[in-house]
Amino acid sequence: MHLNHMAWAVPLFLLLMGVEYLVARKTGKNYFGFSNSISNINVGIAERLFDTFTVGLFYFIYDYLNRHFAIFDIRSSILLWITLLILTDFIWYWYHRLAHEVNILWAAHVVHHQSEDFNYTVSARITVFQAFFRMMFWSILPVIGFPAAMIVSVQLVHGLYPFFIHTRTIGKLGILEYILVTPSHHRVHHASNEKYLDRNYGDLLIIWDKLFGTFTAEDEEPEYGLTKPLDSNSFLWQHFHFILEILFTLRQTKGFRARWKVVFGKPDNIDPTIRPKLEEIFLSRNRAGAAVRRLQHYVVWQIGVILSVLFFFLLFENYIPVFIQVCIALVILLTLVNSGAILEQRRWVFYLEYGRLLVTFIALYYWWPHPLLLLVFAMVQLPFFLYRTTIEQRYLRLLYGRIR
Repeated sequence: MHLNHMAWAVPLFLLLMGVEYLVARKTGKNYFGFSNSISNINVGIAERLFDTFTVGLFYFIYDYLNRHFAIFDIRSSILLWITLLILTDFIWYWYHRLAHEVNILWAAHVVHHQSEDFNYTVSARITVFQAFFRMMFWSILPVIGFPAAMIVSVQLVHGLYPFFIHTRTIGKLGILEYILVTPSHHRVHHASNEKYLDRNYGDLLIIWDKLFGTFTAEDEEPEYGLTKPLDSNSFLWQHFHFILEILFTLRQTKGFRARWKVVFGKPDNIDPTIRPKLEEIFLSRNRAGAAVRRLQHYVVWQIGVILSVLFFFLLFENYIPVFIQVCIALVILLTLVNSGAILEQRRWVFYLEYGRLLVTFIALYYWWPHPLLLLVFAMVQLPFFLYRTTIEQRYLRLLYGRIR
């Protein structure tokens, strides 16, 4: 069988997150908040899911650029592999730095900094938007002459290392502090303390920060998250809030030059009063009494099932028809939105539940087009249309407790 063994990264990283949690708990440290951890893992699930559809596209782009525009004809050798790794890290430094200084790039990267925890789950907060921007920066590598296969292989290694620097359980690492980006360096980068803002952009080597004047050592306990906390578990809001802030600002801005600055200027230039206005529009919450532990159990159950689905989906992706892949992706995305909406106590989660069932049925019917499935679907649909309001109210009462 031609299995995708990269799928084993999912249980491996979950195991490492669990080990970190146990180590922190054993030492009496509270490094894991429930809502933050769920949100972090949800973003990671979405990123890994979209990787299935984008990795091939990125490889095609690198290969096309290399075959048509390569300046040099670079062949594989140990020295050139090392050179490629260093260049990859150098380009990452500048992408990462600009992602903090240019609004359109920050809109893709801000998701990575929203968590007020700092642990291995935070490393999962990478969006597909960031992956596209990152690819655009790295596209200079095939033009230089590096083959697509070399680039993708190095990016795999380069992308693995940052997972291990998102932790508070590891202190300073002696002489390595002068060479590599360590957990201590990266804690500074994720901090919202005034003295730590926009520092330590490196991913693998710390020399770039020291060379270009953006290095700061960790000498006080960092506070994590955005300078203005997001205060939302919504999967959609986490991904799109800053994009909406840019669009809202553009609508209020006159003149080409001023609008250019809105898109390509610094995040500090976005009016901080805009987000509260948008929150009033998009984040109205149902504050009815909720059984918090019940909600947490239901969310954990959903995420556990979806992680299992994701693992087997990735492992057997070469044997799954494209239409079924799309259906599985939709079910996963609906679940990610649903889990955040449940923690926000949204009433429209009922329709997300219905949407998941509908997509699941469509996938089953595509796989096994038997009249019996249509009969079952009709039997399920009939009470929904006849008693939708009653079913919805009972579902919300079961989920949240008393509702108003």
